Formats: sequence, structure tokens, C-alpha cells
Amino acid sequence: MDPATIITTREDAVMVIRLNRPEVLNAISTQLMRELIDALEEADRDAALRCIILTGSEKAFAAGADIKEMAGATSVDMLLRDQFARWGRIRKTKKPIIAAVAGFALGGGCELAMACDIILAAETARFSQPEINIGVMPGAGGTQRLTRAVGKFKAMEMVLTGRMITADEAFRLGLVNKVVPAEALLDEARTWALEIASKPPLAVRLAKESVLAAYETTLDGGLEFERKNFYLLFSSEDQKEGMRSFAEKRPPHWTGR
Repeated sequence: MDPATIITTREDAVMVIRLNRPEVLNAISTQLMRELIDALEEADRDAALRCIILTGSEKAFAAGADIKEMAGATSVDMLLRDQFARWGRIRKTKKPIIAAVAGFALGGGCELAMACDIILAAETARFSQPEINIGVMPGAGGTQRLTRAVGKFKAMEMVLTGRMITADEAFRLGLVNKVVPAEALLDEARTWALEIASKPPLAVRLAKESVLAAYETTLDGGLEFERKNFYLLFSSEDQKEGMRSFAEKRPPHWTGR
């Protein structure tokens, strides 16, 4: 086993997860993905944690998958390895995840950022799906999430040519929420995370689930899902506290219950 491939720190109600394979620009290995999922599941179990920041280094958020792990594999090897099964567990994380991206987010790195809920980009960030250049295609959601984010034609361009886009272009296309100077990236991510962490946890969880459902259902199905989650929140103490505090013109005190 190599040294730890992620570093986790806790800042108030926020967990910061930093990818830590600088020698290979944070290429996503099996071990890194295993440790990342463990950290996300730990955050979900901790009621005091309200939001997660996922980041890399100044040079790279993640420069793709670890090609050395896959180069000699057969299709049967890949099927049995089922390495993308872990990626589905990112989608199931209940706490909001903010990707703070500086430098390269290529291939699996771009897919990892898109698996998060919010993407903040440094001016140095560069996004691409270059798998076509090594004889394959995106396999961890790139053809699906990128298309939903930027539309069919731009997704086709990026996937079929492997072309890289800048942070500013990613913002114009709707792939990222905001672009900031590199030195301000983590401070900006913390500001967003602490704002989310200040909101009622159950409402945040169900709101996140409802937005994600918009990708996976018809409009009618999504509206039904949203409506049920809305009604469900009326059984929470936080709903009572939120509406009572509004009427009493005082700050609310959330318990997450």
C-alpha cells in the first residue's frame, strides 16, 4: 500500500479533502478512490459535519485516471474490476460536496469535479476529456454529466477532440459556478461551505436529492419527488424552528432533526 493518497482536515462544520498524489498530478488510482469514498462516508456519518470541500494542488485537481493501472487490462479485467462502481458512491453522499479546482482537471479529474455538487475554479483551472487521445472514451460519467452541463454540441467537441477549455470558458458554458484568483480559491470554497453549513441540514440534504433527481427522472417524476421531500420536511423540528424564528424576527437555531 502506498502512502495515504488523500489528506483530510476539519474546519468547524466543514471537511476538507485534499487529493495527495503530487508526483503524478493526483492521478486517480484505485487506492485514491477507495480512500476518498471512505472519507466521504465518514463525513456522512458525522452529524456535526455539514459540507465537504474536495480539492487538489495548485498544479492539478486531478490529471485523470492512473493509466498504468489500466494499460494492460482486458475488457474482462475491467468488467471484473468494476472500478467505476465506487464512483456511484460519490453520487450517494448526503452532504453537499464543493469541488475547488486549480490546475488540471482532465479525464477522470474532470469527471470527479462533475460528480460534486458545486464547482469553484481558480483562474488556472483547465478542463478536458482527453480519453479519445489514448484510444478510449470517458467512462466515469464524462459523456453524461458533461453533456448535461454544457449541451450536446460542446460536449461532442470536447469528447471527440479532447480539447481543453479554460476556467473562464467553463464558466461561460455553465460547467463551473465561479472563477476566482488561484490564491483565493480555498477561501472562496470555505465561504460557500460555511454558508451551506449554516442552513438546516435536513432541508439541505433533501434539496440536494431533489436537484439530482432532475437529471434522472421525467419532469412529472421530478416534481413528484420534490413535492414529497417538501412535505417530509414538515415533520422536522427545523421546519418548526425556521418558520417560528421567521415570525419572531430572530435567527434560527438548527438541530438537524
